[in-house]
Amino acid sequence: MSSIKTVGVIGAGQMGNGIAHVCALAGYEVLLNDSDPARIDAGLESVAKNMRRQVGRSLIQQADMDAGLKRIKAAPSIAAFEACDLVIESIVEDLDAKRKAFADLHAVLKPTAILASNTSSISITGLAAKTDRPDKFIGIHFMNPAPVMKLVELIRGLATSQDTYDTSVKFVESLGKTIANAEDFPAFIVNRVLVPMINEAIYTLYEGVGSVEAIDKSMKLGANHPMGPLELADFIGLDTCLSIMQVLYEGLADSKYRPCPLLVKYVEAGWLGRKSQRGFYDYRTDPPTPTR
Repeated sequence: MSSIKTVGVIGAGQMGNGIAHVCALAGYEVLLNDSDPARIDAGLESVAKNMRRQVGRSLIQQADMDAGLKRIKAAPSIAAFEACDLVIESIVEDLDAKRKAFADLHAVLKPTAILASNTSSISITGLAAKTDRPDKFIGIHFMNPAPVMKLVELIRGLATSQDTYDTSVKFVESLGKTIANAEDFPAFIVNRVLVPMINEAIYTLYEGVGSVEAIDKSMKLGANHPMGPLELADFIGLDTCLSIMQVLYEGLADSKYRPCPLLVKYVEAGWLGRKSQRGFYDYRTDPPTPTR
């Protein structure tokens, strides 16, 4: 199996900095890149904040945090990734953007480096085919938030080699995560089940069956969900939910995956959830108030 010592992460947002966080705590050297240098700084601040929270809850020791933070370095230029044994892409859920990110790596990476995408819905085979190493390409899909959630979906593309898969299994297990193997079909396992449920909750709101509060309360108390589906949609990001639904709708050609028009409208308005301070709840108030 290939050996992984240095991990590059493209995308310093919530998922990207969370992946950097868990890799650093597991002993890997980590390079964190983003197209916007300011997001790298914000991502590093988030990692430190989240590690401090773990120390406060006695989940890790102060020494673990200090060592972990030293292992993460900002990589404003993709050229720094020449040292990486594995690069994980975790940017916006957009096919063209992801393909460009991987294309930019062609001239930089050493031949043995493995490429991975943290995509929540896009074809691994399709992404791999546009790279210079489809046999060394795999889907490594972390759940959100990565430092907390135990599951990682591993998705092999049509050309993914056994060595790439075996190395990825060893890597994910070294992070203390549990693996679910998923076939390369739209949205894989978790989001194939989860996001259509969220979409149906939005239809329930759209059709006036229940209010935001009633829908979330019903699923928390009636189905024992830790978070209501509309609150969860805000946490994931409504733009991400819409992207996943569009991949399902287009990839499977089944009308049951049609995105709710209300979801489309919220995204058009820029009401994307927590990250924009407004979604199905307004987070500028304390506590957050429903927007509908």
